[in-house]
Amino acid sequence: MNIASWNINSVRIRVDQVKNYLKKKKIDILTLQEIKTEDKNFPHEDFKKIGYHSYSFGQKSYNGVAIISKEELKVTTSEFKDPLGQSRCIAAEVYHNDKKFLLVSIYLPNGNPINTEKYDYKKKWMDVFEKYIVGKFKKNKNIIITGDFNVIPSEEDVGNPEDWTNDALFKLEIRKKFRSLLNLGFKDGFRLFNKEPKEYTFWDYQQGSWQRNKGLRIDHYLVSDSMTQDLKTIEIDKFTRENERPSDHVPIRCVLT
Repeated sequence: MNIASWNINSVRIRVDQVKNYLKKKKIDILTLQEIKTEDKNFPHEDFKKIGYHSYSFGQKSYNGVAIISKEELKVTTSEFKDPLGQSRCIAAEVYHNDKKFLLVSIYLPNGNPINTEKYDYKKKWMDVFEKYIVGKFKKNKNIIITGDFNVIPSEEDVGNPEDWTNDALFKLEIRKKFRSLLNLGFKDGFRLFNKEPKEYTFWDYQQGSWQRNKGLRIDHYLVSDSMTQDLKTIEIDKFTRENERPSDHVPIRCVLT
């Protein structure tokens, strides 16, 4: 089973890129973040025509998450209570090899600039999300959390860590909250397969960041301990950054045995 996650940075602009990616990598489930559209304008028909079900949880112009799947899924968008009522979390029950697991896709707030209400919102969001996951663990230990976390876990995940010390993506207290989530019983899935530094999922559009490989690893898979035995690999599909008018993120893809 191929499960991918992609901050698409406006799905309506890049719907053809999404369709091409689904076909090229034979994706079974794709989670999208930052779809930037209301549900009524989500391109459901485009995906239906190529054999996919789609579920969106959007809002006008900003944020928004979605799941695109070959198989029909039971999807929920209301159980996580966003502190500001924004569209940033979607979850689905998935069956694979006689095992049911919960797939949760998030678009975690950026939080910049620090010392503002945006940073306070990010911290509150992470606290509320951890409580949400604790509640889910009581019902099912099989959970995969994916999406754009807007968290740089360590110095190996950014080319110039000294420049990010006071950025909301790399603040120590944010990384501690990320670690607290891991400590519930998750592994950083990508790092189970790749220990190399400078493996990124995001490159800014400015200053030749892509060409110079000045990026960030901020899109993740947190895989519960009970699910790690089902992992075959997790890879970053960098080729999508060569698209015309690409997203500033590339997909990260999890393959289950």
